[in-house]
Amino acid sequence: MESEEQVSTKQRQIAQNARIHPEVSFTSLAYHIDLRWLHEAFQRTRKDAALGVDGQSAEDYAKDLGANLRSLLERAKSGTYFAPPVRRVHIPKGTGGETRPIGIPSFEDKVLQRAVQMVLEPLYEQDFLGCSYGFRPGRSAHDALDALWKGLTQMGGGWIIDLDIRKFFDTLDFECLRDILKKRVCDGVLLRLIGKWLNAGVLERGEVSYPRQGTPQGGVISPMLSNIYLHEVLDRWFEAEVTPRLKGRAFQIRYADDAVLVFESKEDAQRVMDVLPKRFGKYGLAIHPEKTRLIYFGKPAEHDQGTSNPPRWQKFDFLGFTHYWGRSRKGKRVIKRKTQGSRFTRALKKVAEWCRRNRHAPLGEQQRALTQKLQGHYAYYGITGNIRCLNSFCYEVRKVWHKWLSRRSRGQPMTWERFNSLLQRHPLPLPRIVHSCYAANL
Repeated sequence: MESEEQVSTKQRQIAQNARIHPEVSFTSLAYHIDLRWLHEAFQRTRKDAALGVDGQSAEDYAKDLGANLRSLLERAKSGTYFAPPVRRVHIPKGTGGETRPIGIPSFEDKVLQRAVQMVLEPLYEQDFLGCSYGFRPGRSAHDALDALWKGLTQMGGGWIIDLDIRKFFDTLDFECLRDILKKRVCDGVLLRLIGKWLNAGVLERGEVSYPRQGTPQGGVISPMLSNIYLHEVLDRWFEAEVTPRLKGRAFQIRYADDAVLVFESKEDAQRVMDVLPKRFGKYGLAIHPEKTRLIYFGKPAEHDQGTSNPPRWQKFDFLGFTHYWGRSRKGKRVIKRKTQGSRFTRALKKVAEWCRRNRHAPLGEQQRALTQKLQGHYAYYGITGNIRCLNSFCYEVRKVWHKWLSRRSRGQPMTWERFNSLLQRHPLPLPRIVHSCYAANL
């Protein structure tokens, strides 16, 4: 508790200095990192995450925590710290068989990365703009969704650039990142540590490679570095240079490397769409030519309802939700959100795979696990207007559970009557709206 209070005090000092001196590049930041700071970084580091290349767990590291942290501090400050390669694993991405590479640092690396992140965060929080929501304190994906919904509603729809950066985490340019960092951070210790992490290498299939660009997803410091990078490439540029030159209203919402840019005028949207490849190319990034789209998302006219061939109003996906125009209970045109189809399929597939592997487990154990999975699904997708998709997901989970319980033995399959009786003894949670846009406006 004492270390947490001292760290919070130091972070407030960093934030205050950064706020007072918005154009200053700070040369003395690493001195904040002491044993108490590292101890707090250790407390904030996940203890149950996957192991790095050295196989050391949090439990192993904690056995001699004081000595380990003292050694880590001395090596970090003296420049003798060695950043081990990250262990690369691949996780499914969508439903098309694609995978996303994740880099897993060693536990000690995570602690030190957390310590550096704790220095950078209060500094850059004074610079970051309100349009970015990913991996920032007090902000969430639902805050981003709410801001997008409110902005589109107030504007009555508009023209949308659904922005997709091609392999952002794999193509982030080291030299550009260093130049961006030096605008606010000229502390040699911090820059040296970040440089070591960027050049640490990747262990995959027993071989270590050393990419000259990119920052591994999965590292503690990676979200902070990506926010710093895209703040310069997109956020600040859009606010300072783009919006003052537009004819109509415009705003953007960004969560990590996912972003949507909304325009009142088609001409404004097209002009920005044309210049985006050049802007991102300047920083070593590329806009995906097929996934980046200019979409008309204007409010459908009321008279379109009765026409024989009404226009097909476009929709778009953002943060796991499909955004589209629908009607309220009173019949008014409103912007609605529903679970993105690929996310629905992927989540159900994971549940089905779990049921298959655990079909012989005790029923109570299965019920508790499925309850957690459903509650987790509702916690994210339980937003206003999405109850139909939640009901569908709950129904499909029940079907999947019934299917694999029927295959527990070679005898008679479980009847629905018997399964419904089982559900009375081992009930699954019903869908519920967790994030209400109406509650937020009370």
